[in-house]
Amino acid sequence: MLYWLMKYVLLGPLLRLVFRPQVEGLHHVPDTGPVILASNHLSFSDSIFTPLVVRRRVTFIAKAEYFTGKGLKGWLTKMFFVGSGTIPVDRSGGRAARAALDTQLRVLRAGGVAGIYPEGTRSPDGRLYRGKTGVARLALESGALVIPTAMLNADEIQPPGKLIPKIARVRIRFGPPLDFSRYAGMAGDRYVERAVTDEIMYELMELSGREYVDMYAQKAKNPPAGPAPREPVPA
Repeated sequence: MLYWLMKYVLLGPLLRLVFRPQVEGLHHVPDTGPVILASNHLSFSDSIFTPLVVRRRVTFIAKAEYFTGKGLKGWLTKMFFVGSGTIPVDRSGGRAARAALDTQLRVLRAGGVAGIYPEGTRSPDGRLYRGKTGVARLALESGALVIPTAMLNADEIQPPGKLIPKIARVRIRFGPPLDFSRYAGMAGDRYVERAVTDEIMYELMELSGREYVDMYAQKAKNPPAGPAPREPVPA
């Protein structure tokens, strides 16, 4: 109930008025059945604008720390994520990825819409990075259609690290559904999962017009430290 109140009464009308979403291809999102919205990830606000423009409820997952903050800021953050239909997932430990996948599978098996960022984290520079294969496993285990979802300018509206967004028209583009039923029963095959993931990322590259980098975004954010400088050799 809080999700729909936030979307249509408490927050959604104001966001629509201020950011005036410009949406292309929304007809590609089916009205019923399990659907995966696979999106590039440019900004914290991606998880706000996508549910705002899709008629159906969209469920994202987020790290559990967003739900356990202290004080007024922590409470407001928690209420925002609860109201936006986000599910907390403990991403620490070896079983974290499987826990996130199982959470989204429950949504899809109930006929819902799952939102996922195949890159696994926000892009550090606006480019599109290599997708992790969790999105492929999710598609293959659920049988859901995958809708490539391109955030076109969210990084201009709310760049990483900025709390207050700029007032500008948000632009989102949905692509035609991707059906991977030809790979039914092949979840767990790492070559198939990589092929499916790469196909999704190619469509996102085409839709978004963003440069593709064949490297994981997390690695780009945390490059390995270079060798320590060598001390000069005494003459």
